Amino acid sequence: MWNCPAPASSPSSGAPRACRGDPQLPTALLIALSLLAAPPPAPDILPEPDPKAWWEEKWPAPPEAADPLGDRRAGRGEASPPIDNGVDPLMYRLWGLPPLQGQLVRRGDAVLEVWARPARGVRQAVIRVTLRRDGKAFVQARAGLGCCEPAISRRIAFDEPLPPEKAAAVRALIDDPMWRAPRFVLTEEPGGGAAPVCVDGVSWDVTLVTPGASRHLRRACLDEEAGSIAPALQAALDAALGLEPRFDVIFPRGADQTTVRRAYEDLLARGGRLRPAPGDRPQAPTVAVPAEDPPAPPPPQTSGTGG
Repeated sequence: MWNCPAPASSPSSGAPRACRGDPQLPTALLIALSLLAAPPPAPDILPEPDPKAWWEEKWPAPPEAADPLGDRRAGRGEASPPIDNGVDPLMYRLWGLPPLQGQLVRRGDAVLEVWARPARGVRQAVIRVTLRRDGKAFVQARAGLGCCEPAISRRIAFDEPLPPEKAAAVRALIDDPMWRAPRFVLTEEPGGGAAPVCVDGVSWDVTLVTPGASRHLRRACLDEEAGSIAPALQAALDAALGLEPRFDVIFPRGADQTTVRRAYEDLLARGGRLRPAPGDRPQAPTVAVPAEDPPAPPPPQTSGTGG
């Protein structure tokens, strides 16, 4: 119903009154206005899933970029290398990543993983780059608030193929001397003096997994410490940045590590060093790599129709 002007003979000339429509309005317009005023139809009610089928029916496999090594099965004498980077398998699943502990890394493969944790705040991020021996490479990245709620709140996630030039930058890190450095370090100035305590910045955990071995390095938020792993940070950030703006804002300096690299070089130039921290410990043990890769699993059997 609309307000229509009263007729001229009405004692309240010009006052609005309720009416069913204006005879001067086109009929099509009246119908359209009526449809807009009507409530939307109720949505279809979906049936409840079968409780047994929920657990037993097969679900679609994740996309290749979301689980680059997920279709592998361990062969005889084959095992994933031990991972000792402080991240529990359930923590990986909470962030929506396949646990690094279960990845079968074979000859020609490599995985680089970087965790970023700020000294102030709870905004965390993780980047994983997977290089496969077939030439394909993928980047997986997650970010969110790691505090104060049961889940990772405001979680951002993306899984994308990695261009060959960025994959080559990661592959060049496999034999970098930084992987032979102590896992946990302290910055020592010339003469044995300790560096100031870091209260603002980002601490890093970087892990490299190759066939039969894994290497982990933790660096506090001092620029001198971050500079010692600058090649790994730059390669991982360069692989992940530019794909999701909400992820990019976490790293205002972008992928460039010139500042921290220079801080580390200046420390060495003035006679300082990164010495092993009191809690330093050896890398995880290696495992044997089979001389030959296991054969590919047979294709699934299909029922025939002939006799």
